[in-house]
Amino acid sequence: MKRLRDLTAVLGMVALTACNNASIEGSWVEPVPGMPGMQQGFVLDGDGSASSINMATLKYEAWKKVGNRLLLSGTSIGNHQNISFTDTLTIEKLTQDSLTLKRGELLLRYAKTNED
Repeated sequence: MKRLRDLTAVLGMVALTACNNASIEGSWVEPVPGMPGMQQGFVLDGDGSASSINMATLKYEAWKKVGNRLLLSGTSIGNHQNISFTDTLTIEKLTQDSLTLKRGELLLRYAKTNED
């Protein structure tokens, strides 16, 4: 009886995982802190390229998903200098229309959009 219960639990988890076939590709935005009505974010293209949405000084160029991690690479544009970077973010939650990322203790909540 215990084996049947365990098998049922495992099959249930597999079924739930299979139902969440959400793709991380697409355009993701979040509100701009302190600027009501404004949004910022990024676009993750299927070929591994990335771009920024409404972020003039942070230029995303590439992305890669490794396990539950999202690696976003690009250039930070500052006064008289450009600095290459790679952000490593933990994917906490991914659905068809929402993406929650974690950087340290900070949670970043994005919504999928059709904007580029």
